[in-house]
Amino acid sequence: MPAPKEELHLQLGDREVIITSPDKLLLPEARVRKRDLVDYYLAVAEGALRGAGGRPCVLVRYPNGIAGEFFFQKRAPEKRPGWLEVAQIRFPSGRSAEEVVPRHASDLAWMANLACLELHPHPVRAEDLDHPDELRIDLDPVPGIDWPQIVEVAKVAHSVLADLGLVGWPKTSGSRGIHVLVRIQPRWTFDEVRRAALALAREIERRAPKLATSKWWKEERHGVFVDYNQNAKDRTVASAYSVRPKPDARVSAPVRWDELDACNPADFTLWTVPRRFRQIGDPHAAIDEQPQSLEPLLALAESHGEGDAPWPPHYRKGADEPRRAPPSTARPRKPVIEVARAGREAEAIAAAEDWKAKHPRAAAHLEAADVLVDKMRGSSSVSYRVRINLEHVPARLRPRADKPGST
Repeated sequence: MPAPKEELHLQLGDREVIITSPDKLLLPEARVRKRDLVDYYLAVAEGALRGAGGRPCVLVRYPNGIAGEFFFQKRAPEKRPGWLEVAQIRFPSGRSAEEVVPRHASDLAWMANLACLELHPHPVRAEDLDHPDELRIDLDPVPGIDWPQIVEVAKVAHSVLADLGLVGWPKTSGSRGIHVLVRIQPRWTFDEVRRAALALAREIERRAPKLATSKWWKEERHGVFVDYNQNAKDRTVASAYSVRPKPDARVSAPVRWDELDACNPADFTLWTVPRRFRQIGDPHAAIDEQPQSLEPLLALAESHGEGDAPWPPHYRKGADEPRRAPPSTARPRKPVIEVARAGREAEAIAAAEDWKAKHPRAAAHLEAADVLVDKMRGSSSVSYRVRINLEHVPARLRPRADKPGST
């Protein structure tokens, strides 16, 4: 007779949440079990709900931990508690789905039981799904860029916002970058919010051209990419206090502007952040107190006098969007070769290093921005493509493209 499955029953107010297999390891290197993930989200629930509460969320599930396969689940499971709220989201494709809307600590515990490490909310409230109340500035470094440069770009973003009379709220991304959130009045459409974010990205690039870029195509980027397309409809980012799928159980941690220089993203983990939360509270505690106008950024967009920039794949073509294809596909083409495909970002980065070790004479001429790790989004999964831009490598030293293999 098989042994009964272990369960943990939590009474959270008038709600019961059942945690199945509570001792399953989700992040083996950090020794994080499912019960530890639940305890973490209950400890920081106030802050986590400030970031994701009341918003439809995509479920990013790691049923066998970060060493196994993960998937994006946009539709709320049919088998769910009656007290769990959902909202119907319509996607640019025309399809729709009911997504989970967390509002209580019990909702976070229920999501953690599904091995949802991260909280991935849309930038809208369930009460108004057509008008975002959050503009998201995603500072995404190209390979080889270190934390101090990312901080410098964040400071430029802070300065631009301050000059426009706007307040930004920074947090570590939990990976390599920084997110800056701007709480706005829910009066503008997704397209208008994206246009404002594009104007902000271009202004950051104008003020710090050697440090930052607003260029969408990876082969054109350098330094820190200001990803304006995170504000396109249906895009989500890991919100405040989200646990990221990193071996050290790193967390996307809200910080104060005066902390950025001294902080190390690796200091913020599932094990350390609850103590920080108890000691100093939530640095984003006042984020909702005064929603701001988008007009200064829209006026900045008009003053730039520039047209649209490329949208992500699968979106409709913008009225004045430029050619939606990387420059390497134009004539004459840039010498960009694909060298590997991988299921995870770390594996893709390792594959790039393997290629450089295999071709040291060519690698000696590469710049940091010449190594392109492309995130390929599927309907419910993510993969990575590794490409090398050889334009800085003398023609006689350029290796031929190998048939890319999966790692």
